[in-house]
Parts: sequence; C-alpha cells; structure tokens
Amino acid sequence: MDRDLLDLYSDYLLCSSRQTTATGLSGLVNGTVSHDKITRFLSDHDMDEKTLWKKIKRVVREYENDGACLIFDDTIIEKEYMDENEIICWYYDHKRGQTVKGINLLTAFYSAEKGGDIVRIPVGYRILAKTEKYRDEKTGQERRKSPVTKNEMMRDMIGRQIRNEVKFGFVLADSWYSSAENMRFIDKKKKTFIFELKENRQVTADEGKRGRGEFERADHLAIPEGEPVKVWLKDLSFAVVLFKQVFTNKDQSRGTRFLVSNDLTLTEEQFRTLYKKRWGVEEYHKSLKQNASVGSSPAHTERTQSNHIFAAIFGFVKLEKLKVSKKINHFAIKTMIYMASLKTALSAYDSFVNAPPA
Repeated sequence: MDRDLLDLYSDYLLCSSRQTTATGLSGLVNGTVSHDKITRFLSDHDMDEKTLWKKIKRVVREYENDGACLIFDDTIIEKEYMDENEIICWYYDHKRGQTVKGINLLTAFYSAEKGGDIVRIPVGYRILAKTEKYRDEKTGQERRKSPVTKNEMMRDMIGRQIRNEVKFGFVLADSWYSSAENMRFIDKKKKTFIFELKENRQVTADEGKRGRGEFERADHLAIPEGEPVKVWLKDLSFAVVLFKQVFTNKDQSRGTRFLVSNDLTLTEEQFRTLYKKRWGVEEYHKSLKQNASVGSSPAHTERTQSNHIFAAIFGFVKLEKLKVSKKINHFAIKTMIYMASLKTALSAYDSFVNAPPA
C-alpha cells in the first residue's frame, strides 16, 4: 500500500465538503497524481482493521491504561441513490424509525485518559456484509443477511484487542449488545461490562425467586433510583448489579435507563461517570460523517467503498491527534479548514476578475 497516497487521500477527505472522487483529488493536486493511480489505490488494496492497528498502535500505546474503556456501537452510512450490493443494503434505523439503504459500520472505540488529555481512537471496525440471500416467508421477497451477527463481531473484536495486548478495563455498549452470551464472554475475559438493559429484560433481586425461575421485567422491579442493586438475570449464572438512572431529555420529558455490570462494587458515581464515556462514540459517528467525508464516495464496488471508509477512519484519527495537540475540537478544525479554503478561493477569484484582458 502506498502510504503517501493514504495520507493524501485522507487529507482530501478532511478538506472536502462535497462528493469525493479520484478525478476530484487529481484535479486538486493539478494532475501530479493521476486519477487512475488514485483509483488503483482504492481498488487494488485490502485495507481493514489489521491495517488500521498498524497505523494507530503507537498512539494507543502512548495513552493506554487498565482503566480505559472499549466502546462498541454501530452506525448506518446512508447510500440512498446507490445500487444495492453485499455491503450497501437495507437496515432499520432506530433513530429515524424507518428502513434506510446504506452501509452498516460497527466500531470498537478506545477511550483513555493520560495527563489530563482524553484520547478516543477507533481500534477496530467491521463492515456488515450481507452475503447470503434468502426468501422472506411472509412477503415472498428475496432478502439478504449476514452470516455473522454484530454480537459475534463484537466478541471477536474484543478478543482481537486482548491479543493485541491493549490495556482496558471496561466494555461499554447499548442494549443491542447486552446479551447473556456477551456478558459471559466478557466476564470470562476478566473485564468489566457496563451495558444498557432493555426495560423488558427478565430479572429478580431475590435469590430464592431466581432458584424457582421467577423473574419479572426490569421496569417492574421495585428498586430505588440511583442506587446499584444486586440482581440475577434470566439465562445468566452469576449475579450482576443493576442501576436505575432517571434523566431529563432535551424536551424536558423524563426517561429511565437501566444499566447493568458484572462488577458488584460499582458505585452510583462510577456508573454515571463510566457510562457517560459511551457517548464519545456518538461524537465519533458524527465527526466521521461531517468532518471525514465517510459517506461521500460514489464508488460502486464493495472494495472501493470499504477502502474509502478505512481512509475516513484514518482521517478521524488525524483529527483526534490534532485535537489533543492543538486543544481544539474536530468541528472547529473543520471550520478552520473551510475558512482557509474560502479565503483561497476568494483570492483566486479576485485575481481572475482583476487580471488584464488576454
């Protein structure tokens, strides 16, 4: 892989505010790099999380510690007008409440603190590929599915970070990843999970009822707000601690969140402080889309789209390093880039307008 081209292409993604193409980048550098060379770079290499680890290993080693968090979440990169293929498929978007066409990206996001600086780096990622076709029994329509679930991907990604000897103590995720199987896996790896739990999850705070198989919904359980309580989950052999958190939404409505952990010693403050770190992955998704142009490639092949996503993730890492060194957030950096480009464009326009006739 041509390292210079990766640097050039990822910089292009950070500077761009519109569709990104090989032709566009070639024109930007006045043809010093041909669009064919850029196209080959995106289509001839396999860039994946193994490649990413080689690029970000030094940064992770600088900040890693046993109290760091490994955070999991996925997002949909919308591709409304592109043809469906194995990675551009239909997914239900819970935030929008509808099905959208796009690429489903799952990220292992590393959050660590050192010397007052907080660094948040994607250390692994998977692009969901629906490689298997099947016939929907209800509608009779042909549909696609992935042979590997996101929960299976998550467990594999945790194992990979352990094999990479990355130091972390906590695994954070929302309710989608709070299966008993995931809890057993993380507990066996001697890590602490803090998951959001769906309100209908079957639990009990009475060990006698647990022995008799008597469980009830989490939101029906009489537990105090803001006080961790030892409970048992159905289908889980060991006890966990449940934390009921009441919060106020932007519209001033009240909401309830249930958090669960295998560390029975966690306090109210630790639950609140640690789980708050999970929202960093939401900021990552937003920056990836708005600042690193992850959804801007019109490429039609799976490999080219996948490599474009890799370059965008690498671009995010560049922004994160700048954030730490310059003490300025991603969006402020993007604004500075945009303003600089406008000034250059205005200067070029003035020179053109005021140039003497040919």
